[in-house]
Amino acid sequence: MFALPLKNFLDRHNIYYGWVMAFLAFITITFTSAALSIPQVLILPMTTSFGWQISDVTTAIGVMFLILALFAPFGGALMLRLGITKVAVTSCTLIILGLILTVNATQTWHLYFSIGVCLGIASGILGLGLAATVATRWFETRRGLVVGILTSAFAAGQLAFVPITAWLTTRFEWQFSILPILIGACLCAVLFFLFGKNWPSDLDVPPYGSDELFMPPNSSKDNPFLTSISCLIEAIKHPAFWVLAITFFICGLTSNGLISQHFIPFCSDNNIGIVVASSYLAVMGIFNFIGTMSSGWLSDRYDNYKLLAFYYGFRGLSLLYLPYSELDVFALSLWAIFFGLDFIATVPPTVRLTGKFFGPVKGPVIFGWIFASHQIGAAIAAYGAGEARDAIMTYGPIFFTAGLICFMATALIILFRASTLSTRSYSQ
Repeated sequence: MFALPLKNFLDRHNIYYGWVMAFLAFITITFTSAALSIPQVLILPMTTSFGWQISDVTTAIGVMFLILALFAPFGGALMLRLGITKVAVTSCTLIILGLILTVNATQTWHLYFSIGVCLGIASGILGLGLAATVATRWFETRRGLVVGILTSAFAAGQLAFVPITAWLTTRFEWQFSILPILIGACLCAVLFFLFGKNWPSDLDVPPYGSDELFMPPNSSKDNPFLTSISCLIEAIKHPAFWVLAITFFICGLTSNGLISQHFIPFCSDNNIGIVVASSYLAVMGIFNFIGTMSSGWLSDRYDNYKLLAFYYGFRGLSLLYLPYSELDVFALSLWAIFFGLDFIATVPPTVRLTGKFFGPVKGPVIFGWIFASHQIGAAIAAYGAGEARDAIMTYGPIFFTAGLICFMATALIILFRASTLSTRSYSQ
């Protein structure tokens, strides 16, 4: 609505409009992913208020990640068909609905709809597909850096808002903890509606770093579900898809599913309060921002295979260390710093490798399927770790097993790189 006047104003100051789109994507991803952090903060207050078990809430979280995984493959195709703005506004609306219903839930099955369905769909149709789409469409150069910045928003949104919402649960009724994210979702919907654009060609400009105007392909009018499935059928014939999907599955299992959802209950088991535990997640959020931006910068300059192998190996060591550390301020702070640097640093090289093999049009759509595998891993960890903890009354073996699985991802990346040094990029 007001994109053209803003674009003309920015042109006079030699600022490319793609940075506005990156900013809109950044804050929207921040608040969308922050909505995913709400359930982990509410686990302890809800179990205390209603006499539920931890697994009662984490099962709903598992449903959320599963639905997120089911919808993630179609997010990129929906953006291709409906446009970025409509998808972003729809996602924010679902977040608002889901949060309101969550704090008014009185039965566990209520959470399956509010957390599972509403928040799952909201995050699924947006997810990291928005980062991949904005970076791929609007930036020819500095694409890796943009992906790193936008990816850092995904993890920072989940981690940075945890201390705020946790503090609200201790100072007021726990239902008030949704207010910061609720307000943020409303703001993002309004800003995207007023200033969002789908393609650079909508403003008659080329992508950043390019001299040629790129016109959207005719396939943008196709059925988004058929488009996504068609891309998947092509992708599964290429071994790169399976390697990226499997390793990203492990990423989701060990980050969003395990640490994001179970770190606070893990701390509670070790007599560490919710506010103190959330402060370590805040430290993770700060260093995640540094680590993911650095990963984006590195992915533009260094071998993406080597970066991924290092990231997964380093994460494995961090997970092995956590349950057997002293669990004092020094040990947990040190762990939060190093795990934060690596928390979601895997995304920039994964996005770049996806674009390398599948091209600028199909790449973001196929990344949606790869992101779906990430969220399936998160769903399994969110549900499975909760059930396992209730059964054995400890998280120690769970974190140890997750660390070993990370080493499997490192080995898979190394083996795939060795077998594809001479492989040509997959044309779109």
